Amino acid sequence: MSVAEPRRIVLFRHAKADWPQVTDHERPLADRGRKEAAEAGRRLADTGLTFDLALCSTATRTRETWKLAVQEFPQRPKTLYEERIYEASPGELIAVLNETTDDAQNILLIGHNPGVQGLADILAGSAEGEARERMNRRGFPAAAFAVLSFDGSWKALEPGAATLLDYWAPSD
Repeated sequence: MSVAEPRRIVLFRHAKADWPQVTDHERPLADRGRKEAAEAGRRLADTGLTFDLALCSTATRTRETWKLAVQEFPQRPKTLYEERIYEASPGELIAVLNETTDDAQNILLIGHNPGVQGLADILAGSAEGEARERMNRRGFPAAAFAVLSFDGSWKALEPGAATLLDYWAPSD
């Protein structure tokens, strides 16, 4: 892949989780979350993007969200389960993305708030249409995702370098 072609990154928050008596890392999806994960997967498939790589937190709720969402995709991307995404700050998420090889053109990152929302805010130096207004109004509820585009190498990804192309949240 050429670094001259725009890269896409989708920041995807896990779907609604349940609150059983388990550690936070082991919390599963709630019934509503399972429905929203599949719906988000359909919406992501509708974008027409194909992903070269999915980076997913190791938490149970993110793995379950990914398992349900990816079933809606025409093609399953390579998936890496990354412990550093769990409870990561926006800066830590940028560091994970900066390590990605330039063979990956489009990446999907499945993670948690407040890191995912913070990363979307920090990366988006500009926005198309009403995407930023919708994201600012809705926040980043469970199963929401933001689609961003930037030029250059993954190593060069930094605050303000991307354009927010789209934003979606359940019941949006």
